[in-house]
Amino acid sequence: MTVKAVITDWGGVLTSPLNDAIATWLAADRIDAERYRTVMRAWVKQAYDGGGVNPIHGLEDGTLDPAEFERLLAAELLTVEGGPVAAAGLIARMFGAFSPVEPMYEALHAARAAGTRTALLSNSWGNEYPRDLFADLFDAVVISCEVGMRKPDERIFRHALDLIELDAAECVFIDDIEHNIAAAEALGIRGILHTDPEATIAELRGLDLLP
Repeated sequence: MTVKAVITDWGGVLTSPLNDAIATWLAADRIDAERYRTVMRAWVKQAYDGGGVNPIHGLEDGTLDPAEFERLLAAELLTVEGGPVAAAGLIARMFGAFSPVEPMYEALHAARAAGTRTALLSNSWGNEYPRDLFADLFDAVVISCEVGMRKPDERIFRHALDLIELDAAECVFIDDIEHNIAAAEALGIRGILHTDPEATIAELRGLDLLP
């Protein structure tokens, strides 16, 4: 079936890599990086492997206030000197080094100009989105905390499909997390695991979505 829509993640796809932003934040706040990684590995594994509700799950689906997430995470962290980490504003500092990936924005604009529908499907971490860049780019914007659902829950994919009024087989989904790609593919959506802009753009071109 002809692909008629591109559904894309935001962080790590339309932005510079998450790991780079985190590394910048850890260095700037002088946070013990290994301690941070240990905490996050456990929280992420639980959030994606069905281990029950945890801070990431709650943050993404909107049941946990971002300020409470900041408090919970800061309580688990230490600076390299062994001191406390400031909770207030932690999320903004975490993602402060994110920058837009212009080739991906250009590709989406080109696809939409050629008649392809476009949608954003993002798990929010309480961060600010550059919504001024979204106005003429997406036919639908789905932010997890605003709809009370999160990837990889199939309901949020179905919600996005309903908004763009297309069947799963008519869509391609771009994400940098394998769990989310697998969830989309289980519904019949074609998946592109994003590793770098060049590879993703080449795949979109191979699907005749770019001129």
